[in-house]
Amino acid sequence: MPGRAVTGAPILTAAQMRAAEDRSIAAGASVSGLMELAGTGVAEWVHRLAAGSPVLILCGPGNNGGDGYVAARVLAGRGMDVRVAALGDPRTEAAAEARKGWTGPVESVPDPLSNVDAYSGVYIDAAFGTGLNRPLPESMSAVIEQLVRFSRLAIAVDLPSGIDSDTGNDHELFLEAGYDVTLALGTLKPAHVLQPTARHCGAVQLIDIGLDTIDAPVRTLGRPWMKKPQPWTHKYTRGMVAVVSGPMHGASELAALAAYRAGAGYVLLLTGGLPHPPHAIVRQRWSADALGDERIGAVVIGPGLGRSDRAREKLEAALSSPHPLVIDGDALHLLDLGRVQVREAATVLTPHAGEFAALFGDGEGSKIARTQEAAHRSNTIVVFKGADTVIAQPDGRADVALPASPWLSVAGTGDVLAGTIAAMLAQNPDTPLDAATAGVWLHAEAARLLNRCFLADELAGALPHALERSL
Repeated sequence: MPGRAVTGAPILTAAQMRAAEDRSIAAGASVSGLMELAGTGVAEWVHRLAAGSPVLILCGPGNNGGDGYVAARVLAGRGMDVRVAALGDPRTEAAAEARKGWTGPVESVPDPLSNVDAYSGVYIDAAFGTGLNRPLPESMSAVIEQLVRFSRLAIAVDLPSGIDSDTGNDHELFLEAGYDVTLALGTLKPAHVLQPTARHCGAVQLIDIGLDTIDAPVRTLGRPWMKKPQPWTHKYTRGMVAVVSGPMHGASELAALAAYRAGAGYVLLLTGGLPHPPHAIVRQRWSADALGDERIGAVVIGPGLGRSDRAREKLEAALSSPHPLVIDGDALHLLDLGRVQVREAATVLTPHAGEFAALFGDGEGSKIARTQEAAHRSNTIVVFKGADTVIAQPDGRADVALPASPWLSVAGTGDVLAGTIAAMLAQNPDTPLDAATAGVWLHAEAARLLNRCFLADELAGALPHALERSL
């Protein structure tokens, strides 16, 4: 079956996708040839997933509809029960050619409510693809909603109709449950990985149509490669992490615990609190001089820091240190971007949406574009957290994590992420983007292993099991 894994896959905007297609055409391909590959790939997936059920394909007037006509022809040629409905006549040459290749009847747009049983098979949405940048007409939305709702299996070709390819905007789409499968053509699009649109896509499968995407600066986050400890490894080569605490000690304790559980060899918690388990965490009263230890591989500041003058003094000391730095939580509200722009050591910022807006403003464009701009503006690695976490570095390269467990929406999980990234950064100070992406992957994998209803403490405890999956 033609296809490719979505982890590590390129993500292109609609304009970048058209440019990639143009390069392929300049190299000898044709629009009709690309459409044939796309439609055949769709048919391969549908043939497997339909399991003999009747198929209804809704074709739009553009090239997305052309893909649908090709799929219909191939499926019918394999003996499947296929019906085609169209929103109108094809408006592109390639789509018109594909329409001629379908020798069966073309129906008008169906009314599912008139005969629910007739539409209980497999519904294929080939109505609108990457070119749509406005809401669907209300009447069309209602029809598609019913087709998705009453079908046994709903499959979108490239994108579910009604969503914006580039921004993750669903234009207040009607769908609650969403599609079961989306067959992305050529590359992933931002809408496949950004919320709220990713939730409409269901399981995303990538169909290879031979596009040149080697230089794509944005990709999905893949499984990281972790180094195993060697016989000559000791606690400092494993990475020493210092965590700066504040009045909310629990947050910094979580960050310190996560750093250990993610593989750091030595964790120093700079706090005024009393020692308590785990005793492996070295607790020392805060002083700026403590950050002068040359063995420190990375510093975490922000979890539980507060926003007092004392907190500002601690942040300034951390910024003035020569160590790689992870800045999270309260510290992001106190941060002057000018201070991180000139730091020589690697700096990683880990804001959630509210912290990002406080630091960089609301901005425009997709979450990917805003994270790229923020990384360039601050000269740091920016980890814009959420169900669709984006990690970007100043040169524009970025990784987007596949949708994470919604059970991560509990207090303390961000502190765990900060400590996890710090452990990776202490071990890999020269490749901060790799360190940040590895930390995000481990954090999400630990959540997947726990499944549901977990505490942040348990999330930190699951990191070794996640780490085992990357070794």
